Amino acid sequence: MTGLVAVTRNVLVATHEFCTSTTTVVTGDDGSCLVVDPGVTPAELDDLAAGLAARRLHVAAGFATHPHWDHVLWSRSLGAGVPRFATAACVVAAAAGRDRGLALAEVDAPGTDGELFAQLTPLPSGGPGVVPWQGPRVDVVEHRAHAAGHAALLADGVLVAGDLCSDLEVPLLDLDAADPLGDYHHALDLLDALAPDVRFVVPGHGHVGDRAELRRRLAADRRYLTDLASGRGDDDPRLTQDWLVRDHRAQRAAVERRA
Repeated sequence: MTGLVAVTRNVLVATHEFCTSTTTVVTGDDGSCLVVDPGVTPAELDDLAAGLAARRLHVAAGFATHPHWDHVLWSRSLGAGVPRFATAACVVAAAAGRDRGLALAEVDAPGTDGELFAQLTPLPSGGPGVVPWQGPRVDVVEHRAHAAGHAALLADGVLVAGDLCSDLEVPLLDLDAADPLGDYHHALDLLDALAPDVRFVVPGHGHVGDRAELRRRLAADRRYLTDLASGRGDDDPRLTQDWLVRDHRAQRAAVERRA
């Protein structure tokens, strides 16, 4: 894991070796912090906790952008009783897939704390779309792309995009959804509407980019989705790893079957 890097005054980001995963930390003036999608190995989670302590930050809350195993990890070093928020749909999906997710975690992050794994608290229903903590305002933008209950966050001009807006990965669809392509297009529309308020984007897997880079990634993702709907997309420059090529071919075949 790379050390925590300041993106803005109130946002820090750490990057991990596994799939170039990112952990985002939103800090408050009182020393509290919100930890988003912490990862990945138990040792990295402990290093993250040590890095926060070195900055005299204490974890007040967590947030999981979506229910996939590498986004619902936690460690006692971050605080066993800390509320870890997610959308209601994410909480349901994470609970339903908990056993499978934990088995996947044990492959790439052996020693994952099974008791704390995917223990999420739903955001209050009917209230404003914000994380309920005492630090800086963190807006929640829920959508259906990639996974049920996926959410992006906007804090201090930083868009924490979860598993969207990657410079390294093509859009990966939720093929169990009724309309995976439509869901993804809708999510991109939501993020595009936020772009004027965004200074930086942090993907769940990839590198931090500025507003111009966000717009470039949104355009690249739209282009890929259009190609995918036409049975193309093999030439996307992000298809550099075998698993990505395999997933691309699987979702292209699934889209063709739906046509």
